[in-house]
Amino acid sequence: MKTAYELAMERLSQAAPATKLTSAQKKQLAELDSTYAAKIAGREIALKDEISKFAAAGDFEKVETLQQQLTKERKSLQAGLEEKKEQVRQAKR
Repeated sequence: MKTAYELAMERLSQAAPATKLTSAQKKQLAELDSTYAAKIAGREIALKDEISKFAAAGDFEKVETLQQQLTKERKSLQAGLEEKKEQVRQAKR
């Protein structure tokens, strides 16, 4: 007897079969991850330095604004990464 998880996985694989990636695609995906990780880290470092400066000065409105900016930039970069990764996955093999 199969578990509910096993049945769900079977249905999922029938609805959208898993695609096999070539080694070139895997390499491209890894490069994208690396590139975007560096971009995200760079922006976080820069904005966190600014946040620290304004927090030390007591300008908490600016701190909140910068934290919101950091969140938006992180989401934007992550969305861009996922979009590019999907393009690599969909490329002809």
